[in-house]
Amino acid sequence: MTDKTAYAPSFRLDGKVALVTGASRGIGYGLARALAEVGAKVAVSARDEKLLGDLAATIPGSLVVPMDMRSVASINEGVARVEQHFGRLDILVNNAGLGANHPALDVTERDWDEMMDVNLKGLFFCAQAAARGMVARGYGRIVNMSSQASVVGIVDHAVYCATKGGVNQLTRVMALEWSKLGVTVNAVGPTFIYTPGTAERLDNPEYRENVLRRIPANKIGDISDVAGAVIYLASDAAKLVSGTCLLVDGAWTAQ
Repeated sequence: MTDKTAYAPSFRLDGKVALVTGASRGIGYGLARALAEVGAKVAVSARDEKLLGDLAATIPGSLVVPMDMRSVASINEGVARVEQHFGRLDILVNNAGLGANHPALDVTERDWDEMMDVNLKGLFFCAQAAARGMVARGYGRIVNMSSQASVVGIVDHAVYCATKGGVNQLTRVMALEWSKLGVTVNAVGPTFIYTPGTAERLDNPEYRENVLRRIPANKIGDISDVAGAVIYLASDAAKLVSGTCLLVDGAWTAQ
């Protein structure tokens, strides 16, 4: 008797509707392109929608959604606009975030509040807004952008590390509450990724060498490394994966 069971899962996202926040540049820009390449219908958001024009032009049928992650009202309006335009939202890639170097002794209240408002508060309320419709339909994939800094300390990044550690904990709790309702919730934790925003530092030989010394794989990441993890978690290949942070760090945190 021939075994006709399908063992190889699909990583395609044909027909699925995905929203990528913070898509105007860097990792978010690349993730939007990658999701479209595997078949997703894509909505892209940023605080200034003018910055999304070039990206939208490269993704046929994409939707540009202005969204300020510091405003719950703006988040709710943005998610509602995606659902109204496409009829539903299947995948949220919660990518919008801030990063800055702040020695702990120099952190101001404004530094703290600004990063917490975007990286943690905004991420949570965006997940909440997306999950309402996902839970009602019994299906959804939420992928939160975390960092290797969520599990190890990084000098001069006290507030950033705190926000990303919080992202992991939120991911776990949301997974506990929503997985039984058909919505998986996971996080992706990249190491240093080469983007236009990190190029100035990583193009400095001394800085780059210092980073590579801490990555056993001896490789700076690129956006495709992050995209592979996001596509996996957004696909049906990961239907039993929920509540985890997939580290894309070349074994940095294994040491």
